[in-house]
Amino acid sequence: MLLDNKKKILVIGESCRDVFVYCDALRLAPDIPVPVLNILDSSENPGMAKNVYRNIKSIHDKCDLLTNDNWHSITKTRYMHENSNHMFFRVDAPHLIDRIDLRKIIYDYEIIVISDYDKGFLTTSDIEKISEMHNNVFLDTKKILGPWAKKCKFIKINDYEYMNSINFIDNDLENKIIHTKGSEGCYFKQENYPVDKVEVKDLSGAGDSFMAALVCEFLKSKDIISSIKFANLCASNVVKNKGVGVI
Repeated sequence: MLLDNKKKILVIGESCRDVFVYCDALRLAPDIPVPVLNILDSSENPGMAKNVYRNIKSIHDKCDLLTNDNWHSITKTRYMHENSNHMFFRVDAPHLIDRIDLRKIIYDYEIIVISDYDKGFLTTSDIEKISEMHNNVFLDTKKILGPWAKKCKFIKINDYEYMNSINFIDNDLENKIIHTKGSEGCYFKQENYPVDKVEVKDLSGAGDSFMAALVCEFLKSKDIISSIKFANLCASNVVKNKGVGVI
């Protein structure tokens, strides 16, 4: 896919380290019925907004990132079964995320991607202010939606996030929402855009890959439907692999 490298994307959001600890479990503990984990291997990668950023960079070089400086000290550690890739549990390090400084934002970008994991880096007022100052804001948020999101161009949320916000979604918001539903593909303006069935190894980071592909294709085509189809394809390929994949 050829892109005009003069066009730039800015990703704004909080970041962390994604850590995967791969284990086997051959027995239960004698005192309580929980598996005893034997650690075999581990891997890690930049997560959250940094994962959106690295997915975009894999297909479009002109991308910048505004994130928390202390991202490396914030971890999501997943303990996974080596063979089945079943997740036993996840441990999130409870470190405070730095607040955003809006004065650092340079508005010389074609698209701004807000990757909001609702960890304290961005408030609803921040997001509203950014979308008031820029016409092409793509939002992915864990927050409950409300009037503060209405000036975003498009809003990508998964099914869990959609159901959390459903009582606050009016027609204006509904027309901006790209509602992803895993194996069912996604919905936009009540139209379903399906995905091919694939063997899913890991859903971690699939939403980040979807968002990255969506904005890169939109940057080229300005067509949201072709962008959704491309994003579906990319996300379907990413979930075939263990861990957090990259397009």
